[in-house]
Amino acid sequence: MFMEASSTPPGPGPRALSAVLAEVLRTGAAVAAAEVARARALAEAGHLALDVMAERPASSRAAEMALREVASELAAAENSSDRSVQTQITRAMTLVDDYPATLTAWEHGALTRAHVHTILDIGAPLPAEARTEFDTLAATTAAAGLSPGRLRTRLAVLAEALQPTTITERHQRGRDTRCVRVVTGHDGMSDLVATLPTVLAVGIYDRLTQQARTIIDTRGDTPETVTDERTTPQVRADILADVLLTAAPDADPTRTDDGPGTLGTIRARIQVVVPALTMLDPAQENTAPAVLIGHGPLDADTARTLADATTVPWDRVITHPVTGAVLHTDTYHRTTAIDRYLRARDRHCRWPGCTVPAIRSEIDHTLDYALGGRTDVRNLAHLCQRHHTQKQFTRWKVKQLPNGILEWTSPTGRTYRDEPLPSSPAARFLSDDPPPPEPDDAPF
Repeated sequence: MFMEASSTPPGPGPRALSAVLAEVLRTGAAVAAAEVARARALAEAGHLALDVMAERPASSRAAEMALREVASELAAAENSSDRSVQTQITRAMTLVDDYPATLTAWEHGALTRAHVHTILDIGAPLPAEARTEFDTLAATTAAAGLSPGRLRTRLAVLAEALQPTTITERHQRGRDTRCVRVVTGHDGMSDLVATLPTVLAVGIYDRLTQQARTIIDTRGDTPETVTDERTTPQVRADILADVLLTAAPDADPTRTDDGPGTLGTIRARIQVVVPALTMLDPAQENTAPAVLIGHGPLDADTARTLADATTVPWDRVITHPVTGAVLHTDTYHRTTAIDRYLRARDRHCRWPGCTVPAIRSEIDHTLDYALGGRTDVRNLAHLCQRHHTQKQFTRWKVKQLPNGILEWTSPTGRTYRDEPLPSSPAARFLSDDPPPPEPDDAPF
């Protein structure tokens, strides 16, 4: 008898795989229904904000403050960022109000979140009057079993046909969205993302690539370049950082024929906290890491390089050896003592959940100065511009407790405490060594 052996490795039986597939589809449908329910709730929150705004004199500032107030209430309850929640509310309102067919298909499990986000992204540039037709076409097209990637290609063609304006006109509006943002990553790395006109973005990337290849092609010409083993992407990133941190831009309105303007003299600012033990002993960096405020841990080599290279005076922060609370600050250079203390204590904006560094925040009187609040560290704290405005123009209230603790009260009466983040304690107490084993328990 001859039996042909199969080269395919044994796998799960068809029944087992079918059961897993059924469970994945069932839970996916449940997740979709829950996500739709959350979207409806977020949209309702946004409509509540609009209802509050309708009772006040109409203005874009009033509408923004009403939406911020609602977003802050939800974010504090979820220990989230109010900026993120506000974005979610705005997106949910768009989905519920402008894309009912898409929302229904998602609720019934015919679409995934990725399909829905694709529909919203492609439909975003369309005017409100064209979205109803686009919604119907998009939901029908997506239900045909297309992947999000293929759906995006199909919808782009459909959306173009519904546009009442030309590409040139829309590009002029699109230019208004150009921006630069930082997305914090892992291991001390982050993404610097620039939204630019496509021609400029492609041109920048091409120039960086040509410069990187030139550097790589000249390796070995000098003793300094013999050991350079960087890849093209790495050299491209290094050139970008070098140019942005050191070059003077030509688009400088303060520039004169006699020389460069003031933009070229501006230098980057970051806020770093470095434990002294880490400076002295790099092996301590995992136990007491240096921190780039607002972004996360920083490796000891980078922290030490910054300390050696900067001409800006460092503030010495004396902390409690056990709790890490700030006790005292000083410096050999004459600066404002209160500002120095608050930077060390607060490190970042003191609104619940906010991580904007103190150096980009404003020092606010917890009890307004005009109402008798003292200019004292017990009545001062850092707030970023966004949350400084919210404190003034929304129904959030705050009072400062001992040790710099801020107690925030939301419009619904919930309270949230924001405590200063303690520095790494200088002393650490370890548990006692375990007692020696009894003779009967000895392992020998």
